[in-house]
Amino acid sequence: MAGGGGGPGGCAGGDAAPPAPERVLFPPTFSVSEIKNKQRRHFMFLRWKQQQRKEKLASRKRRRKEREALGDQAPPKAVPKTIENQRIYDETTVDPNDEEVAFDEATDEFAPYFNRQTIPKILITTSDRPRGRTVRFCEQLSTVIPNSHVYYRRGLALKRIIPQCIARDFTDLIVINEDRKIPNGLVLSHLPDGPTAHFRMSSVRLRKEIKRKGKEPTEHVPEVILNNFTTRLGHSIGRMFASLFPHDPQFIGRQVATFHNQRDYIFFRFHRYIFKSEKKVGIQELGPRFTLKLRSLQKGTFDSKFGEYEWIHKRREMDTSRRKFHL
Repeated sequence: MAGGGGGPGGCAGGDAAPPAPERVLFPPTFSVSEIKNKQRRHFMFLRWKQQQRKEKLASRKRRRKEREALGDQAPPKAVPKTIENQRIYDETTVDPNDEEVAFDEATDEFAPYFNRQTIPKILITTSDRPRGRTVRFCEQLSTVIPNSHVYYRRGLALKRIIPQCIARDFTDLIVINEDRKIPNGLVLSHLPDGPTAHFRMSSVRLRKEIKRKGKEPTEHVPEVILNNFTTRLGHSIGRMFASLFPHDPQFIGRQVATFHNQRDYIFFRFHRYIFKSEKKVGIQELGPRFTLKLRSLQKGTFDSKFGEYEWIHKRREMDTSRRKFHL
């Protein structure tokens, strides 16, 4: 049919039609939950999420162009709000220049290690009659911590093991507990005078369960990285982890053990550096990996009945705010 038509969208003569306004996918008061059909509701939710991502990306590009146009006069970038940077201030946060903290470190139970008077020697043991997964985890953990020895318990109480460890010059005792054949707890006791830390263990992954893992670790002493242990309690826990590894890491091995604290969860990773060029470096995970949550810190060595506790996690009293952390 010739001509432009006289309908609502047409125009007479050769004048160009005005551009059609953008079709709004969702009205301002749209709520996906109002859709009764489950499949339709899921489809519309995905479309809504896709639209949100596009708007966010467009807004980011627009801000970047504005910053490039302003050059040096551009305002500083806004710091996004996270739970970490909105953290409630803890009065026990450690100041590196605090003389009291320096004195405590010079006289605490870990001072002989940091003064290089002792060499770490670790005994790794398990709960009574461990199963296969716990056994394999202990074996792999012994390849991460140098000068560590694995002993599988069979009915021997920890109170009898600790004096034997002290007599044989062990500096630390690690106990891996399990439940339903899965490692679920870790007890770390510094010898001979303590302290003893109790952790809940989760997200355990052995080497064969890690994708794109590297070759087996070598016997080189790894580098140790401790991240975000800022309070007095966190400082003590960080010193406990540091005392497990010998001084003077062998950088030729390119191995690094990382204890990263985030929101009071301690994530352990074991990596190897991969130098691609003089300027580029990558990391390759070796495993195992696990996550720890501190339950208590006890003075002295392990004593479940008469031990004196420095700190105990009380969930109902301490977890009243998501922005309150203790490490």
